[in-house]
Amino acid sequence: MDFDKSIVILNQLLSDENPEAFNSSWILKHAPKVYRFIWKNVRTEIGTVDWDRVTYAIEWKYQRRWAPGKQKKNIVPYENPVEVESILKKYEGKTYVFVAPTDLNDRRVRDIMSISLVRLAQNGNLSAKEELMKLLGYTIADWLERFYFLSRWQGYDDQIRENLERCIRRYRYTGSFAMYLFRTLEYAGRGIRPFYAYSLDKPVACDAEKRMIENVVQDTETGEIQLYGRA
Repeated sequence: MDFDKSIVILNQLLSDENPEAFNSSWILKHAPKVYRFIWKNVRTEIGTVDWDRVTYAIEWKYQRRWAPGKQKKNIVPYENPVEVESILKKYEGKTYVFVAPTDLNDRRVRDIMSISLVRLAQNGNLSAKEELMKLLGYTIADWLERFYFLSRWQGYDDQIRENLERCIRRYRYTGSFAMYLFRTLEYAGRGIRPFYAYSLDKPVACDAEKRMIENVVQDTETGEIQLYGRA
């Protein structure tokens, strides 16, 4: 038994049984040999069973059926950079995947690293949350440059951070965390009014000597700043 064979068995079992939902107990009941292999050999950097790796590897149509136990309540925050370093060391030299992934394999590595850090953050590790926020900040910056419908987030750094924190906190199903974040920003950004940058040093009209900055006025009652003559 190896990891690839265990995934083949799981996929076939899920196809045959077609459960509406499944979890580790379901695997133990229907495929005890696979369960024992996973329990013994598929572990995270901090020693827990890595069900994320397992469910990420099965066929996509079954991934959303994964129903893990409820998340612990009253998580006590802590800082442990050693746990974070264990993940970064495992994928040493791969942090570029958050900035410029070149192919499907790079995107897969990005997801695996992201999910590993997400689970640490959900367990209370503030160091993991900080590292993940930093790495995904590069990814989001790239998205804002590449995708027009996300560019409206430009200038809304606080709101981006809030959505990223919310995604880290709420992520449950196994699948692409990057895609989950991407879709969240896409849908949440539909009601955002984009910022437009203007140079106040530009002339007010063609061949005019007067600059737009000279038309900036402030309403004495409301304090609102606007261009004179513009509603």
